[in-house]
Amino acid sequence: MPDTLVQPSAGAGPTVTTVVALFTIRDDELQVLLVPAGPAGWALPGDVPRPAEGLTGAARRVLAEAAGADDVWLEQLYTFGDPARDPARREVAVAWYALVAVDRAPAVDLTAAAGTVARWWPVATLPSLVLDHRRIVEYAIQRLRNKLEYTTVGFQLLPARFTLGELQRVYEAILGRALDKRNFRRKVELLG
Repeated sequence: MPDTLVQPSAGAGPTVTTVVALFTIRDDELQVLLVPAGPAGWALPGDVPRPAEGLTGAARRVLAEAAGADDVWLEQLYTFGDPARDPARREVAVAWYALVAVDRAPAVDLTAAAGTVARWWPVATLPSLVLDHRRIVEYAIQRLRNKLEYTTVGFQLLPARFTLGELQRVYEAILGRALDKRNFRRKVELLG
């Protein structure tokens, strides 16, 4: 008997979405951009990739539509696929995190192309988030903190010209604690 390809029935597979945690530093606090998600609370900007669109392209489109942000540092974070993450349907979220300097960050409470209002929230005081979006934000913060140890990723949150004091405040905002000035300067010198 010849092998035959079995096609799944329509709607049998999971929906794949792209979700982006966009961070900036405002008022010496690490903040994330959220969009309203109805009475359930707030959500990270996200969408289903279009038919001819790759995942990276979908993430960049989501940033442009929700935040008007296109000059951002972007990295894939993780794939969240717990069967119970969305009680209404089987959904897999490919999550990204992005960084934008405050001088290139969109204004607070801007009207997005889709007619929703995006808002910056300090990560220390997040509102109620839908699905597993709090977990995604927490994981993105953890990854960002880890990357500070061995990269210069924190520079992505600064304008083109900045002082060493401003750089230290960015690191402190991300880490959530004060840093010794001498030790910080030594570390920056080691990173080059």
